[in-house]
Amino acid sequence: MLDPNSRYYNLEQGTLEVPDGHGATKPIRYLRRRFVPNSQHQTTLVQHTVTQGDRLDVITARYLGDPTLFWLICDANTVLRPEELEQSPRTLDIKLTGAPN
Repeated sequence: MLDPNSRYYNLEQGTLEVPDGHGATKPIRYLRRRFVPNSQHQTTLVQHTVTQGDRLDVITARYLGDPTLFWLICDANTVLRPEELEQSPRTLDIKLTGAPN
C-alpha cells in the first residue's frame, strides 16, 4: 500500500508472469513508470532562493505544510533527484499543483 501523499499513489499497477522454477508461473506486481509532469502551465505561487544548509524537507514544510510533499517541488522544477534542489545558489519555483489532500 502506498501513502496517499506518495508521488506513486495514483500509478497504475502491472503484472508480469515469471517462471517459478517448477514448470509454472508466478505473478509479479509492479507499478508502472512515472514521468515527471510538465509544470510549464502551473502557476508559480512563490520562489525560494536556496542558501547554504537549506534542506528540501524544511522548505517543503514551510510552503506546503507537509515535508513529505517534497516531490511536488521536484516536479515543479523538473528534477528527479531531490538533492539537486538543495544546491545553492538556486531558485526554486513553488507551484500550485494538484497536490494530494
